[in-house]
Amino acid sequence: MALWTTLKDFGEKFSDSGDETVNLGEDEVRLVAAALLVHATVVDGEVDKREEKVLRDVLLRGFNLDQVQAGKLITQATEKEKEAVDLHVFTNVLTRSLDQEGRMEIVGMLCEVINADGEAHETEGKLAWRVAQSLGITPNDWVKLRKKVEARHT
Repeated sequence: MALWTTLKDFGEKFSDSGDETVNLGEDEVRLVAAALLVHATVVDGEVDKREEKVLRDVLLRGFNLDQVQAGKLITQATEKEKEAVDLHVFTNVLTRSLDQEGRMEIVGMLCEVINADGEAHETEGKLAWRVAQSLGITPNDWVKLRKKVEARHT
């Protein structure tokens, strides 16, 4: 199931009649996921142009956005990331909002971002592992996801 479908299904669970509730649910989960991905670009102390490009590409693909929507989401996510006290702000929302497959997709997106510059720095690797654990990803699934992404970047 695609992440976008998972988000839509999540929003529909909490909506009786209006699209407004669905959009608010989808938008909030999307924003939280994007903020987590933005955090991955800054966690090693430097933002590489390749990380910025992969971040945009991952958001375009993962959430079926156009360039303008992705740009707005990155701007909003950057602000949300700056305001966050810790990662649990993000992972709690994602854990409650997404099924296992959706959470795996988020971790896959995170791995794409941290490997964008050709290497996952120690702080980036630790971030991804902590997020995976917080989202309930098994160690076995974590290794498979990480290796799959690393294979695409070698």
